[in-house]
Amino acid sequence: MSQFTIGVDIGTTGTKTVLIDVGTARIVAQASRESRLFADAPGHAEADPAQWIDNAHTTIRSVLDESGVAPGQVGALATTGMVPAVVPVDGAGTPVRRAMLQNDARATAQIDRLRDALDPAEVLSATGSAITQQSVAPTAMWLRDNEPDVWAKTACLVGSYDWVLMALGAAPHVELNWAIESGLGTVDGRRYEPMYAAAGLDEHTMPGVLRPGAQAGTLSAGAAAATGLPEGLPLIVGGADHVLSAYAAGVNAAGDWLVKLGGAGDVLAASDAPVIDGRLYLDAHPVPGRWLPNGCMATSGSLIRWFQTLTGGVDLLALDDEAAVRSPAEILCLPYFLGEKSPLHDPDLRGAFVGLDLAHTRADMYRSVLEAIAFGFRHHTDVFASIGVPLQRAMVTNGGSKSVLWKQILADVLDTALYPVVGHPGASLGAAVIAAVGVGALEDWDSAERFLTLGDPVEPDRRHVDRYSEAYAQWRTLGELLTPVSHQIARKAQ
Repeated sequence: MSQFTIGVDIGTTGTKTVLIDVGTARIVAQASRESRLFADAPGHAEADPAQWIDNAHTTIRSVLDESGVAPGQVGALATTGMVPAVVPVDGAGTPVRRAMLQNDARATAQIDRLRDALDPAEVLSATGSAITQQSVAPTAMWLRDNEPDVWAKTACLVGSYDWVLMALGAAPHVELNWAIESGLGTVDGRRYEPMYAAAGLDEHTMPGVLRPGAQAGTLSAGAAAATGLPEGLPLIVGGADHVLSAYAAGVNAAGDWLVKLGGAGDVLAASDAPVIDGRLYLDAHPVPGRWLPNGCMATSGSLIRWFQTLTGGVDLLALDDEAAVRSPAEILCLPYFLGEKSPLHDPDLRGAFVGLDLAHTRADMYRSVLEAIAFGFRHHTDVFASIGVPLQRAMVTNGGSKSVLWKQILADVLDTALYPVVGHPGASLGAAVIAAVGVGALEDWDSAERFLTLGDPVEPDRRHVDRYSEAYAQWRTLGELLTPVSHQIARKAQ
C-alpha cells in the first residue's frame, strides 16, 4: 500500500494543498482557494485566519476526493506559508484579530525606536536580519500602542502556517525560520533577549521553536471531521514558503538559486555556511547544515494583480500579448507600492511611473511593471555578487513563471538562463515531502530531488540585454532621487 502525505501552503493570495505518493515520487492531486487581503489604511496588509483554516479544510477534502486515496492511507500532514506573518492568539490559540502580514508597513515609529535602542551590528550578527518592517517586535509594539484591548487578550504571537497547524491540533509553536526572520530568535532558534528587553515583551511572546520535520501534535477530532482525515494523524512542522519552495525546486547545492514569482518576489541561493548581510535575510535550509541567504520584495504578483484590477480586470495573458510587442523600458516603474523590504528595507518608499507620454498605452505600463519587478531581482543579484554568494544554476517557479513574457524579461534583465520548474506547485510540495521525512516515509532529506522536473531554459535575448542594463542603471538612479519625495508623502499620510 502506498504512503501518501499532504502539504498545505498558506500563501499571500490563496491556499494551496497537494497530496503526494511517496513511493512513486509524484503529485497525485492538488487544490487551491483564493484568500482575501485587507488594506484598510496605507501600509496595512492583513488577512483573516478563519479563511485560512476554512481553505485548508476545503482543499484537503478536495485532494482526497480528486485522488480517491483512502484517508487512512495518508501518513502525515505539514504546513508552510508566508513569513513572518503575525497572528496574535489568546490562551486557547484563537486569533484575537486579523493577521498582520509580512508586508505590513505600519510600525515605522516602532522600528525607529528599536533601531535607536539596539546596536544594529549586534542585532544582525545574532539574528541574521536587520530591524525592518518584517521584524515582529515592532509589530507587537504597534499592537500594544494602538490596540491595547487586543494586546491584553494576546497570549503569544505565531506565524500563519504554525497557526493553521495549531488549528488542526498541534501545540503552540513557531517554526525555526519564523523565529529567525522575526528578529525574536537567534540564528540557532534561541530567544534573542536584547530584542525582548528593548521592545518590552515578556518571555511568552514567542512560543517554543520547532525545526522542520518535527512532530508538533496530531489531528484533532474536530479537524478530522472537517477534513475527512483520520483523527490522530501526525502533524509535522513544515517551514517558510519561500524556503520550502526553494527546497522542492532543487536549490540544494551551493550555486543553485531560485527566482520565486509569488504575491511577493523572493530570490534565494543555497550556501554551505550562514551569510549575514543587513540587506538580505537569512534562513536555515530544511536540510541540516545548509543555509539560504535570500531577499524578499514587498510586491511582485500583488503589483501585477493591482494593475490588472486598475485596468478593468483584463486577462493577464492578453496583457502579456499586448506588452510583448512594445519596446523594452519605454517607461520606468518603481514597484514600491507597499514600501520595500529587501534590499532597501524602507517601508516609506512609494511606487511611481516615470517617462509617460500621450503615446503610451496600458501595454507599456504593464510591461514596465514586469520590468520593475525584474529590476528588483537584479538589485538582489548585485548584492549576492558583492558578498561572494555564487549564482550558477537558476530556477524560476510559482504562478508568474507561467508568463512567457515575464520569464523572458527576467532572463534579459538578469542576463542568465532560467530553468522553469515544470508542474511545481511551490511550497506545498516541499511541505508534503517534509511530512514524509518527519514520519520516516522518506529517509533522505535530498529525496525532494525525485519530485523535480526542469523545463528548457529561457535564454537571454541578446538584443535586449544591453538596453535593460542601461535601464536598470537609470532605475536605480530614479529610486534614489525619488526616495525623499516618497518619505515626505508617506509621513504626511501617516
